[in-house]
Order: sequence, then structure tokens, then C-alpha cells
Amino acid sequence: MSVVRSLVLFALAALFEIGGAWLVWQGVREQRGLVWAGAGVIALGLYGFVATLQPDAHFGRILAAYGGVFVAGSLLWGVVADGFRPDRWDVVGALVCLVGVVVIMYAPRG
Repeated sequence: MSVVRSLVLFALAALFEIGGAWLVWQGVREQRGLVWAGAGVIALGLYGFVATLQPDAHFGRILAAYGGVFVAGSLLWGVVADGFRPDRWDVVGALVCLVGVVVIMYAPRG
């Protein structure tokens, strides 16, 4: 059950971090205003909190593994929110990153 919990927390963290960064981007780069940027800052803060809920106690491991989730999630966010069309190398790179997540987080340790 802790693997499922961990995966859910990674997905939630990605939603907050990628969504928060996107909101800041929209507020500043797309000139939608400070409300958008402020909402992004709040979401980014929530991301930091969610990361602390991971069952593993090692900050470096959590953040390293989350990096792979961030890469894949960012591409997916771009597809959904911005109409981005990843090419095959984007997809291959994201899959490599997700394999890294599995190795870092869920490999058996003795």
C-alpha cells in the first residue's frame, strides 16, 4: 500500500508544482495578472508540503525521484493545457525518467 500512496503523492505533488509554475507563467508571461501568479505561488507552496508526506524519509531520494515525475508530468501538462505535441524523443526521455523513478524509489533495499 505504501507504493500506491507514494505514487498518489507524486501525482499530487506534480499537480501542485507544475500547475503552480504554469499559473505563474500565465500571470507573468501571458499577462493574466497577479491573481494568477499569486495562485501559482500558493500551489508551489502546497507542492513543498505534499513532498513531506512521502513514506520514505530521505529528502534527497524523494526529490531525485520526483524529478522524473516532473519531467513526464510537464510534458503531459503541456499536452493538456497548451496543446503541445511531444515528439518521440520527448516520450522516450519521459519514459527513461519514469524508469529512474521506479529504480530510485521502489528498488528492493537490504
